Amino acid sequence: MSSSTRDAREPRQAAVLVAVQLPGTSDEDQQADLAELRRLVETLGFDVIGTVRQRRDALAAAAVLGEGKLKELAELTGGSGLVPTGAPEVKTKARAKWAAEAGAGKSDGEDADEDGSDGSEGGAGRKATVVVVDHEISPSQARNLERATGAEVLDRTGVIVDIFHRHARSREARLQVEIARLNYVAPRMRESSGGKERQHGKGSGEAAIELDRRKIRDRIAELREQLAAIQKEQDNRRSARNDQLRVALVGYTNAGKSSLMRALTGSQVLVEDKLFATLDTTVRALQPETKPRILVSDTVGFIKKLPHDLVASFRSTLAEALEASLLLYVVDASDPTHEAQLQVTHDVLREIGAQGVPNMLLLNKADRIDDEARKALLRKYRDENPIVLSAHDPSDVTKLRQTILAFFEERMVEEELLVPYSRQGLLGEVHENARIVAESYEESGARLRVRGLPAAIARLRRVFEG
Repeated sequence: MSSSTRDAREPRQAAVLVAVQLPGTSDEDQQADLAELRRLVETLGFDVIGTVRQRRDALAAAAVLGEGKLKELAELTGGSGLVPTGAPEVKTKARAKWAAEAGAGKSDGEDADEDGSDGSEGGAGRKATVVVVDHEISPSQARNLERATGAEVLDRTGVIVDIFHRHARSREARLQVEIARLNYVAPRMRESSGGKERQHGKGSGEAAIELDRRKIRDRIAELREQLAAIQKEQDNRRSARNDQLRVALVGYTNAGKSSLMRALTGSQVLVEDKLFATLDTTVRALQPETKPRILVSDTVGFIKKLPHDLVASFRSTLAEALEASLLLYVVDASDPTHEAQLQVTHDVLREIGAQGVPNMLLLNKADRIDDEARKALLRKYRDENPIVLSAHDPSDVTKLRQTILAFFEERMVEEELLVPYSRQGLLGEVHENARIVAESYEESGARLRVRGLPAAIARLRRVFEG
């Protein structure tokens, strides 16, 4: 269901979470995944009133859960707990009596043995209208869960795509998210309740579903053309900044990147305590401004099991990380799962080829941890020489700024440039890309001793002496 439809609903619907603990997944990992899923669902505006968990070797092919757990889930939604067969049931008084007797005597012992979960929670008397599964499920599994529970069913991918769809602000982000959303929706059309009659019989029904799919393919192609034009402009802007000093903030969603962006640049970027508050890349100059300027960019946050289509769609946005001179890995030090979150950041950056970019580890939100926790973090990450800080502490931000300046200073060289008097109008490029250490004036022009990155000075030399 689209975001526009969901926005028109009551603001706080009830949702229930579903998770299957597969072999190789620890209880701690399962709890962390469910806690994150809860935050995702709450970001969409739902109240989580229950959780149904089950240990299984694999997701049940029909409806994710076993029969017993499916009925437990249905109790939270008001559904039947049964997946109807394709053929309509013959309703007779004898069959109804038999079903009632069988239901009264049936045990859920088999599913209880394989469960090992904390079962359901809270929400007594309130029925969930949404079921959210902490796995990527097939369209048929989603459809069967809907029939068994009478509730709307979303998987983890659907939730993340929906959040991205709500939070996209710029035209580029909206195009990127729309492509991912349509790629997600297309294979699920046949399974949607609205398309049920389309899949029966031959002729017009089959033609209708194929027509809808072709419309989606055409729309995706159109969106990609528009996105390519925008990304060409972005590439041109990035290439113009190639010789400038560039820092990119990367990390897990809600790790505090936008707060650090504000603190370092004085910009009024959006800062909210919610997942994926920032989807658009923002580029601002480090403040107080330096010579040469240092540009800082805030990038889209990462998350565990980030859908591949979203990674692909946001590849242009993530190019800011790939082309940066320095990456600042921002980690929420107060989050007990920060180690796994840092691994996700490494994985995504490796996927886009940015793992070789020089980087620093920032353990953010230090104001939320005590001295013992701080010492433990420093010991744990001592090989990476981490910086423990709070984006809300001006002294911490000042130290970070000095560390960034020292990083670039170590990589700068000094050289002399002769700027002919006829080309004095281009002195702005010198100030933009290097720092003037000394200057003298000769008959042929101004002789400048400048300090900057080798690539920037080489380009300036070509401008003035080529």
